[in-house]
Amino acid sequence: MIPVLGRMLSRMILARFLVIVLGMSMLVLTLEVVAYMDDITANGAGFAGMLRYAGLRLPGLVAVFFTMSLLLAMVLTLLELGYRNEMVPIWAAGVTPLQLMGMLLPLGILMGVVQFALEDRLVPSAVKELSGWGVGEYAQKKLSASRGGVIWMRSGNDILRAGKANAQATELSDVIIFRRDADGLLTEQIFARTARREAGRWLLRNVAVYRREPVPPARLDALVYSGDLKLAAQGVRTGDPDEMSLKELKYFIDNLGFGLRPVQVYQTRWHRRLASLLVPLLMIAVCLPLAARFRRGNIAMVLLVGGVAIGFGFFVFDGLAMTVGELGLVPPWLAGWMPVSLLAILTLALYARAETVQ
Repeated sequence: MIPVLGRMLSRMILARFLVIVLGMSMLVLTLEVVAYMDDITANGAGFAGMLRYAGLRLPGLVAVFFTMSLLLAMVLTLLELGYRNEMVPIWAAGVTPLQLMGMLLPLGILMGVVQFALEDRLVPSAVKELSGWGVGEYAQKKLSASRGGVIWMRSGNDILRAGKANAQATELSDVIIFRRDADGLLTEQIFARTARREAGRWLLRNVAVYRREPVPPARLDALVYSGDLKLAAQGVRTGDPDEMSLKELKYFIDNLGFGLRPVQVYQTRWHRRLASLLVPLLMIAVCLPLAARFRRGNIAMVLLVGGVAIGFGFFVFDGLAMTVGELGLVPPWLAGWMPVSLLAILTLALYARAETVQ
């Protein structure tokens, strides 16, 4: 009975999840296509441009609605079973909420992996292409990224900004080096027309050095800079965490954000990306003890009010935690893991109560 029941519940949840997440995503996508029609079909793109935009935006919209759609699918499944009085024989057979969760554990793990793949692989690559296209709300990102093709590099505490670079990043132009002390305070700025990598060092040409002290700038024909610069282009040159995979976020963390954004922004996103693996599993788990509260009769009010309230409360708290983490008000690991941890504690408490009252 147990394997059959687990497969039945998984199919019911998955079917409703697909209808909800695709329905919500397609609704928002249709509104976006209508709003940005002129941008999408510009330069003769026509219907092909609409298909391209839909293909690039759909992963991001699915990722946004993923966990909420899973929660609603779980609630609807349990409501349907309760409405048809099919929960009564399940409980009467001695199946506990914890055993039901064990049956749905493979589904929860699968959904967590799918959501992680969306957020870490499909969405970043789609956002990069949309930013390069510059359509709709991504027009401002394209403008920011195209201002002189700015490239950022880092060496120790120093940050370098280059207007242009060759493919290997060994020849730079319009260079500014921000020299900083151990506390991150600016000590001097070095402006150079060009920079060339030679014998492990950088040869700067047409140089002007501005110091923190009130002294006239020093102007030199050439200057050697010995810093071992690391290129921010391994992640993304704009420094937007939405465009980064987990690996790219870690690269920016290791290089203190290359001076583009505070490092805690990338640290918070990195922890949140990992924590997202557990969210779908918890969304499935939190509804089962609510359904077990009443063994007979109508459970609609308990599931709707309890399940949806817990879900929306989690999303609101998760957004707040991300904000305070990126602002540096709390440690990044705490901001990334606290919402998931609190949801897990609440879920365990509900299970403990449901098992006690049997």
